[in-house]
Amino acid sequence: MKYSESLKKNKDFQIVYKNGKSLANHYLVMYLLPNELNKNRLGISVSKKVGNSVVRHRLTRLIRESYRMSEEHFRRGFDIIVIARTSAKGKSYHEIERALLHLGKLHKCFID
Repeated sequence: MKYSESLKKNKDFQIVYKNGKSLANHYLVMYLLPNELNKNRLGISVSKKVGNSVVRHRLTRLIRESYRMSEEHFRRGFDIIVIARTSAKGKSYHEIERALLHLGKLHKCFID
């Protein structure tokens, strides 16, 4: 079951950056802002500093898939932005998934 959609507009990203709460670990940074919807909106950002387009797109896919596989455990009603750090380059799916779930637990939006 799909509980979320994508954050796409720069304006939406800026609102979350300005008003949201951020926490980070070694591989990822997560911004979280409650929204008025009964679903989550996920935005993913991978800077050019991380690598070329192949590397950036791979990290984007890993983050999106990690979220998708654990989506039912995330509380609904949040705008979530996940930013990949340069240290995430070349990491496996399981390492990225572990980092994402760790941040979800820190934000108290992930329920086991």
